[in-house]
Amino acid sequence: MEPSNMGDSVRERHANAQEWATEVSSFNAWVGGSHVETDDSIETRDPVTNESIVEVPLFDSDTVDDTVAEAWDAYDEEWSNTNPADRSEMLFDWIDVLSDHVEELSLLESLDTGKPIGDARGEVLGAIDTLEYYASLARTQSGKQVPARNDVHTYTRSEPYGVVGQITPWNFPMWAAAWKLGPALAAGNTSVLKPSATTPLTTVRMAELSAGVIPDGVINVVTGTGSVTGGAVTEHEDIRKVSFTGSTGVGKGIMEAAAGHFAPVTLELGGKSPFLVFPDADLDKVVDAVASGIFYSTGEICDAFSRALVHEDIVDEFTERFVEKAESYQLGDPLLEETTMGPLTSKEQFETVTSYIDIGSSEGANLLTGGGTPDADEISGGWYVEPTVYGDVDNEMRITQEEIFGPVQTIQTFSSYEEAIELANDTRYGLAAGVGTESTDIAHNAAADLEAGLVYVNEYGPILPDAPYGGFKDSGIGRDLGEEALDHYQQTKSVYVNLGDPDL
Repeated sequence: MEPSNMGDSVRERHANAQEWATEVSSFNAWVGGSHVETDDSIETRDPVTNESIVEVPLFDSDTVDDTVAEAWDAYDEEWSNTNPADRSEMLFDWIDVLSDHVEELSLLESLDTGKPIGDARGEVLGAIDTLEYYASLARTQSGKQVPARNDVHTYTRSEPYGVVGQITPWNFPMWAAAWKLGPALAAGNTSVLKPSATTPLTTVRMAELSAGVIPDGVINVVTGTGSVTGGAVTEHEDIRKVSFTGSTGVGKGIMEAAAGHFAPVTLELGGKSPFLVFPDADLDKVVDAVASGIFYSTGEICDAFSRALVHEDIVDEFTERFVEKAESYQLGDPLLEETTMGPLTSKEQFETVTSYIDIGSSEGANLLTGGGTPDADEISGGWYVEPTVYGDVDNEMRITQEEIFGPVQTIQTFSSYEEAIELANDTRYGLAAGVGTESTDIAHNAAADLEAGLVYVNEYGPILPDAPYGGFKDSGIGRDLGEEALDHYQQTKSVYVNLGDPDL
């Protein structure tokens, strides 16, 4: 499904897309298998035109309480009685429906976040791939026998928590929802999921598309702000497990709130990820990798390669190539296929990023390119920032230590392997790191020495559902993706059966 007439100008295209979106769905929250309205609402805005797209309900503690009750009813009455094979089959049925709506979901994602439509499409497909992985994994679950003694048959069972609370970020709405819902549902839980107040549309729509294939009340999406709705979810005493993706500061608050009722948490938080470029690196590959790692999704990515650490022998060549690459990005309307960089997702993030650009200049860093906003009239009302590159930086500067969450790259030098590792690890974050080298010795040693939950060699990505994703230090605890995420949504029960002597 697409808008019947996209229009010729940016404003025409977006006005038509906004009108089309309101025809696709009411985007009211999804609870117990139907849309729910509340007395209060919040607005989601188009980051290209700053026009309102739609209003969504603002859930408070009372409406969250009602939702948790619906989720428990669904768990007790149906979902807890399904076996892994049945859950797998229902998840695959939902995946089939989502697959029929890829273009619709991609357009909603682009409209709501400002992502180029091609990137949004890739992320929708990534979300579906993630759900497929967990639909398959659901059938493989098993306990294990513990042969400790011959007179006792001991085995373990992996059981769901029941109702889990999940909070997703604004930068990857549908993909992040799949990261949460996939393992939670495959493990046998029901979910109360709160998407970001800034970008809730695809999450509500994907839940709506579960109608008729996933039992009512298994997937519940509550919309609202982090302080009101998110707080009500994390503090709720009947939510048995909490998973959050977002900023480190908010993650600490969520951990404290969940501790009040002993709910275990998984937290995927911020990052300030380095990419180490050694003198033998293939710059044809590495320049593209570092650029993708900071300019993809306008730099609004947790594992962004925002710190390029380059050996002093090749820093001039790397810098020249990297600046040229940064200047090649085509800023424009994200609804057009030729656009390679869209706006930042919100006014608040625009103000944050531009303030850090001012900080970088005031700290004495050398602005090599970017730092401003595009001149084109058609996008001048959106939250656009040019790809920005700073040289002559050191590890004491705020722009090298603090998460900017925008298209701002720093380049600094090192002279030895030991210095490179020391600089890379000199941060409170530890989500990701990159290594550019043609030496297997350097690659594997650096992968071991870097304090990060993810290490990419000569590339940015891929992110596969099969492999755990998460960070060290202030970048979080626990993991999304992989079998490890499924383990986070289950608790282990040990069963002892005492065996007497056979009486024949």
